[in-house]
Amino acid sequence: MRRAVFGLSAAAVTLVGLTAAPALAEPPAPPSTATARAELAALTVAPPHSMDGYARDKFDIWAKQPDGCTTRQDVLARDGKNVVDESGNCQPSSGSWYSAYDDTTVTDVAQATIDHMVPLAEAWRSGADSWSADQRKAFGNDLKDPQLLIASESSNSSKSDSGPADWKPTNHAFWCTYAKDYTHIKSIWKLTTTDKEKTALSSMLDSCTN
Repeated sequence: MRRAVFGLSAAAVTLVGLTAAPALAEPPAPPSTATARAELAALTVAPPHSMDGYARDKFDIWAKQPDGCTTRQDVLARDGKNVVDESGNCQPSSGSWYSAYDDTTVTDVAQATIDHMVPLAEAWRSGADSWSADQRKAFGNDLKDPQLLIASESSNSSKSDSGPADWKPTNHAFWCTYAKDYTHIKSIWKLTTTDKEKTALSSMLDSCTN
């Protein structure tokens, strides 16, 4: 049974669902190419911050959402097909999940990992190191913006904490959406970029046809 999925905006500093998405909600749509290019141009270029003090736990990922399910469970419900939950709880027991990074589909829920479009470590070195705990929690559990997506174990492991300057999806057909979403997340969360990352994003946006 599919559940309604709640979202968090970048402006939120606590885990409060602003609106309940309808059942069978789709992932947040990417911005237009023109918007992405404007957002990319406006990003502040700055040297990466120190990783001192970084820990994934500081983003409190997979926190409980207002529907009582964890963020991970809500993404699995939102982005999967034919998802069936275990009796009496939010954990999917079956379904299928598409990994756009490598154009593969997994049918074992244990192999359907959830990836942060802008990795947590990348967010840390581009501004999240100065955020409050509530801001980092909101970022790590952001369902409103295109920050969380299904990824196969292999593609998630390959990407790790890398940004587009050092890693790109093997599925070239996803480059346009990847660049749009990545740029959008950096823009709305006011994260910085580097010249190398900016060049990589601009190059991938060249693959967009609309």
